[in-house]
Amino acid sequence: MGQIKVTKAPIKGLYIIEPTVHGDSRGYFMETYNQRDMEEAGLDMAFVQDNQSMSAKGVLRGLHFQINHPQGKLVRVIKGRVFDVAVDLRKDSETYGEWFGVELTEENKKQFYISPGFAHGFLVLSDIAEFCYKCTDFYHPHDEGGLAWNDPKIGIKWPEIIGEYQGSASAKGYSLLDGTPLNVSDKDQKWCVISSV
Repeated sequence: MGQIKVTKAPIKGLYIIEPTVHGDSRGYFMETYNQRDMEEAGLDMAFVQDNQSMSAKGVLRGLHFQINHPQGKLVRVIKGRVFDVAVDLRKDSETYGEWFGVELTEENKKQFYISPGFAHGFLVLSDIAEFCYKCTDFYHPHDEGGLAWNDPKIGIKWPEIIGEYQGSASAKGYSLLDGTPLNVSDKDQKWCVISSV
């Protein structure tokens, strides 16, 4: 195996991937994806779509999934810093309803592979963040599902967020420690708790 280190997360189906970075005074080079290396690490997914987004500090996107066309996602940050989260939605899984999170930054260059069957979301902790991800299935706009980002039954420990759960996914009353208001889309503030999935 050549250019990547793959670490299994505590929840089966989640992997932290660290590329080999070749750097000197001029800058750096790294392979962000190599199918052969992935296959040697036991990951044989095939990607069909690449996405990129930019978000400001305090933006929380998620928790998203596709109902009938679940996507595997290989996610990374090319600028800034985010806390990235996956929640196990596989009904037959021993870890159903459990979550795992990892900080992805432009400095640590870590990637996070989330197998199909998970909800996914992230919180932006830097002034801005540029986020890239590869998907194993296409986006189907009429197949979207979601979970409340603050579902107390799941209990995600989002870093730097202060506020108190008021019975819904509303961002009202939440902020980061530095006073930045939590910024959640109208759609993401309407998702329900895991018991409704």
